[in-house]
This record gives sequence, C-alpha cells and structure tokens, in this order.
Amino acid sequence: MMMDLKEGCGSQGSQESSSLHPTSWQAFAQSSTLHGLRFIFPYGQPSIRRFLWAAALLACLGLLALESAERLAYFLSYPHVTSVDAMVSSSLVFPAVTICNLNAYRFSRLTRNDLYHAGELLALLDVHLTIPQPHLAEPDVLAFLEEKANFTAYRPKAFSMKEFIERVGHDLKEMMLYCRYQGQECSHSDFKTREGDWQAGGLGGDDGGEEQLELSLDVCVNVTVSWRKATDTQSGAISRLADCMIRAGLEKMDSQ
Repeated sequence: MMMDLKEGCGSQGSQESSSLHPTSWQAFAQSSTLHGLRFIFPYGQPSIRRFLWAAALLACLGLLALESAERLAYFLSYPHVTSVDAMVSSSLVFPAVTICNLNAYRFSRLTRNDLYHAGELLALLDVHLTIPQPHLAEPDVLAFLEEKANFTAYRPKAFSMKEFIERVGHDLKEMMLYCRYQGQECSHSDFKTREGDWQAGGLGGDDGGEEQLELSLDVCVNVTVSWRKATDTQSGAISRLADCMIRAGLEKMDSQ
C-alpha cells in the first residue's frame, strides 16, 4: 500500500515537472516578436485564450496570403494607364525657328579654288579632279565645270571651310519671299545668322499662339550644287519636301 502511494506520487511529480519544463518551440514562441505567437504556445495548460489567439493569427495569415496572391496576379497582368490632359493656352512662348536650305551650296558661287579643294567633297569632281560621267551633266553645267576645273598650271590658294560656307551658302535675304508674324510683316533682318546658311530668330521672343508665323521661301532648285540633270519631277519633289518641312515645323510650334 505504501509502495503504491509512493509510486503514484512519483509519477504525478514527474508529469508536473515535465509539463512545467518548456519545450524548444515554446521557448522560441516566447522570444519571438511575431504578435500573438507567445500566447498561442504559452507555458502551462491550454486555454480558451490560446485558441482565440491561434484563430486570429491564422485569419491574419489567410488574409495576407489572399491579398498577396491578388496583388501578384494584378502585377503579372501588366496593367498600364494612359492619361492625356489637353490644356488650351491663350498664349505660347514663341520658340526659336531654324531655317536651312536643303540645297547646301549655290553652284553659281563656286570658284576654281573651291573646286580644287572641295570638288571631290561636293561630288562634282573625282579623286583625280576630273569630271565624272560628263555625259550626265547639263550642257551649261558641263561648260562651267570644264572652265573652272581646268587646273593646268594652277596654283591653289589657302582654303577655309567656314569662309566657303558663308560665301557659297544660301542667303536668307534671297530665299525669303514673304514673312508675317502676328499680323506684322517681317524680313530677313529679324533673323540672326549663326553659322553659314542657318538662320534663327523670333521677333523679340513674343508669344505666337493665335497669329502664327507665315513664311514663303524660295528653295533655289536652279542653283543647287549638282552636275546631274534634274528633271521637273525631281525639282517639284524638292520644292514639296521643303514646303512640307516648313509646314511641319510650324505645326510642331503650334502644338507646343
């Protein structure tokens, strides 16, 4: 009888000591910073509080997984939004306008020294300073080249590309046939030359929203540097191209 009591007390004591001794998972839960985890795995016997904390934690984890899956699916759909806001302005700052003739140089202004130094660059002469394929040239152009390209006993002079561009390049005074801005007539003097035939200006930088800039230019097809015969179709195409470039530039200016 005494032996049974001792054995019963010993077994009960061992159970209490084992329940009071924390497991490694309980020790981790007590030291974890995850909210509620230490209440789910407390020391001692299970309780209603432990069940409620476990349900709350599982619900939060479920919502987190659901929201993460929804956001991931949204990201993988590659959504994009295009927003265009149209704003009407009564006045716009007049931008800089650049005018450059597509025909870079005037054939009639070429000299013998120009042909000697830049004839090959202009594709008027070959590497031997002779006229390539003269049968393709117009008679007057061929006669001009034969006269200017005669380098027999010729002593070349110093050549400056900057001086060549300024002298042979197109002059805005000759190119501009008509100019009007904000109801006011303008001329070549309202534009400033920056380099060669490039022109930039804007009549003092006033706004140019309502009354646009209107230009009428001569593309100077007849004086372009080319020894090949230009047909009427080619000349018309060059004129239309220049006109389209001017119109496109003005439309871009208006859109700004």
